[in-house]
Amino acid sequence: MKAECQCGQLTVELPGPTPAVVACHCTACQRRSGSPFGLMAYYPADQLTIGGEVRRYERPTDEGNTFGTFFCPTCGSTVYARAGKHPAMIGVAVGAIADPEFQPPVRSVWEQTMHRWITVPGDVQHFPKGRG
Repeated sequence: MKAECQCGQLTVELPGPTPAVVACHCTACQRRSGSPFGLMAYYPADQLTIGGEVRRYERPTDEGNTFGTFFCPTCGSTVYARAGKHPAMIGVAVGAIADPEFQPPVRSVWEQTMHRWITVPGDVQHFPKGRG
């Protein structure tokens, strides 16, 4: 499997499906993704191969950690992210994988700022804020 930016310059090679797909409805993910929520598939960093030039934007979290997003300097697409509280994991933007068969989320977080018309289907864990 492969994730890539719009122009194809920044890529992430993936080992396959992951049991950790998270829908985040926080306002930072809404602004980062330009959509009502962000959807990330999390993998151990040592299972991924990242290629191409990348830029990083790091923001503080409500818990006092950091959250870094990594994007293509040419087209601006966010392709992956890294949470300071889980430094061994990388979240790959599911939209960058662009596979309509990719598995749905197992968790939905920051639902207190979820758009009221959104319904997260399936057997999913729901959290008003982060998982805690």
